[in-house]
Amino acid sequence: MEEKIKVGTDRFAELIASQLKRVQAMKDQGDFIDYASLDPLVIGICGGDGIGPVITQVAADVLKFLLQDEVASGKVVFKEITGLTIENRIAHNKAIPDDVMEELKRCHVILKGPTTTPDAKSGMPNIESANVAMRKALDLFANVRPVKVKELGIDWTFFRENTEGAYTLGSYGVNIDEDLAFDFVVTTTQGTERIARLAYEYARNNKKDRVSIITKANIIKTTDGNFLNICRNIGKEYPEIETNDWYIDITTAKLIDEKRRKDFQVFILPNLYGDIITDEAAEFQGGVGTAGSANIGKKYAMFEAIHGSAPRMMQEGRGDYADPNSMLRATVLLLSHIGQQEKADRLEQALDQLSSSGEMVFTGREGGATAKGYAEALMRVMGA
Repeated sequence: MEEKIKVGTDRFAELIASQLKRVQAMKDQGDFIDYASLDPLVIGICGGDGIGPVITQVAADVLKFLLQDEVASGKVVFKEITGLTIENRIAHNKAIPDDVMEELKRCHVILKGPTTTPDAKSGMPNIESANVAMRKALDLFANVRPVKVKELGIDWTFFRENTEGAYTLGSYGVNIDEDLAFDFVVTTTQGTERIARLAYEYARNNKKDRVSIITKANIIKTTDGNFLNICRNIGKEYPEIETNDWYIDITTAKLIDEKRRKDFQVFILPNLYGDIITDEAAEFQGGVGTAGSANIGKKYAMFEAIHGSAPRMMQEGRGDYADPNSMLRATVLLLSHIGQQEKADRLEQALDQLSSSGEMVFTGREGGATAKGYAEALMRVMGA
């Protein structure tokens, strides 16, 4: 038994040391990057795998169309990054190969397609999610996902903590023996304060008067309890904004309650709960294929779809029929983040117009709309 206990305590000691270093790094971190001061601003285009390259390419085409004046003047430069395929990651047995990571770090913002994460039954190496690895390496601590359905009275913005919780140590659990396994969850004051402050600043700047903190602090008393208390304390700095808190289980129910769901505006959530509940929320506006997300840090930012890479579509030769709306919605967020709000609004309005017109219908199969055709129609709308 003593040998088995040592296996667990040694692993826990390693994780404590690594997280203490991360806490110090957060304490030493400076302020957010000023995009207006960059000359040039470098935008990375990283297709990922599966349908990722297809839908990322059409989003990149639309982005280049909107930023053509900035590209012509040299203020914006695009950089293609091709090494994030599942084949290349398996070949290097790493979530993100070192040379690819260096390319990513030479960009200021990244438009990234979906990537395949191997699971235990796939027969692939048990490598970490590329998304999780990128969020940690670039310290993209805030995952921001908006969901809007005007006719249902839904206008939600989710601030999901990206670098802590259950996911950040998800590949570092330990099997003590064939009967006992542990995973680890981490919450820090610095990590929680920064996601909370970003959410409250968003609420203040966008005239939202309610922020909801989502946890399971009644059961997960230490990590979720700390998350809740730290967020509440940040909320006291914003007296004009009402703060309430909900448990994750009842929140999932209330989002489908026609009377109560209109009361929600801005959410702050730990990583795991944020992942689950934003998928539920996306169903109201047409499913995860319609939703984009922003991953925000102080030095870098990455914008992506919230769905997976759909490898079966590629295997069946249907990749051209993939719906790019998720990546195009992510492009709206990217434009807004770099200070191009007029262009972000222009793209969002065109997406809404094209979607409501019924002109382009995606079936995922021959006879339905194609990703490329959708982008071309979108640019026609914006060019009108």
